Amino acid sequence: MENFRKICLGLSGLCLLLLLVGLVLGQTMLWQPAAVGLSVSLAIGLGAVPALKGFQYTAWIITAVVAGMIYPAAFLKWGDFDLRNKWLILIVIQLVIFGMGLHMGIKDFAGLKKSWRGVLIGLLCHFSIMPLVGLLLTKVFYFEPEIAAGIILIGSCSSGLASNVMVFIARANMVLSVTVTAMATLVAPFITPLLMKLLAGTLIQISFLDMMAEIIKIVIVPIGAALLHDYLKNASASGKRKVYLITGACSIWFAVLAFGGWQYLEANTAPTVLPIVELLSFMAGAAVVSVIYHWLTLQFPKLDSIMPLFSMFGIVYFTTVTTAAGRENLLQVGFLLFLASVIHNGAGYFFGYWLSRFFGLDKNSARTVAFEVGLQNGGMASGLAGTMGKLGTVGLAAAVFSPWMNISGSILANYWRRKPVLDANEPAEKRLEPAPQVPV
Repeated sequence: MENFRKICLGLSGLCLLLLLVGLVLGQTMLWQPAAVGLSVSLAIGLGAVPALKGFQYTAWIITAVVAGMIYPAAFLKWGDFDLRNKWLILIVIQLVIFGMGLHMGIKDFAGLKKSWRGVLIGLLCHFSIMPLVGLLLTKVFYFEPEIAAGIILIGSCSSGLASNVMVFIARANMVLSVTVTAMATLVAPFITPLLMKLLAGTLIQISFLDMMAEIIKIVIVPIGAALLHDYLKNASASGKRKVYLITGACSIWFAVLAFGGWQYLEANTAPTVLPIVELLSFMAGAAVVSVIYHWLTLQFPKLDSIMPLFSMFGIVYFTTVTTAAGRENLLQVGFLLFLASVIHNGAGYFFGYWLSRFFGLDKNSARTVAFEVGLQNGGMASGLAGTMGKLGTVGLAAAVFSPWMNISGSILANYWRRKPVLDANEPAEKRLEPAPQVPV
């Protein structure tokens, strides 16, 4: 594998040469495939350079953007199948969030008791700074309403797994980071629709209840499935038996729905009740999927370590399809969107850190809150844009912001790691050890 990566790194040089020749000669048939080849070979080849290994995931995101911009038609439809299909978007984003949720555990919520003050400050900063800065940016840059709504949307989403990775690299307060992420995820179904209604309600039509239901499906259901899997790892025999009984009942419920039950409900149930039944059915599905997945991990112990790769693939898929769908918009406002992402992200780090210090948190905790505020859950924003049917407009901000968040987060995390907060109880050699190579 290492040799293959080195070969790809060498191929990237050839692709770069072909790209430059094609641009000089104005030959699209030459520079377009060369550009895609360059991005793909670099994304693979970076793995051969230890110092750049942590940027491989970001390189794949950039590859998705390049491919979507150059060959948009290839990533919108395959035959008669629309790659922006609402159900496909939902399933993929649930897979992404489930893969991220496997890094969480029930024990992560135990940090709330010890770090409640830091968690409260982190949540207040997260759900105030980012949406308000997003709103300010839409006023400064005068984006089209749906693109502007996308900036406010990504600012209103919860923090994601990337913040935990950056805190780990920076050797800041890991307990606080995981707890803030967990709590932000739990309150997102209520806070995100409220913020969108208040700040973006004049830009696009927002239904509080509909968005809340979509966030529960997109985030809470797969996270719940991951936590149930975590519970089953150490559950007692009686605990497992209860879960299996519940799962059996859920399976029977799905069988009833499949064999005419849903049609009966549609014909004989009030329209306001059907969304509740649908939401409960998603939760039942989470229980069934969790038990099946737990059984699979017993047969294939390495499955947990492989699942994050599926999450990364899902985000690359979203980025590619979003870029392809919004190509014309990106050609017009792509640079301004990137500039907005730099300002938005930087404001999150700056205000997250200094407000935390103002409220009395120690430096390590303030660094943690900076990451929790500055790094948003781009997958959640993309998923919501997809379920709205607005990937090419509302989803653009997530496609542009996510790569920059990963790059800036990695740079800041490694900088802070080299500038540790001195702890007299920690050996100097421990403080100065090299950062772990963690894919972003």
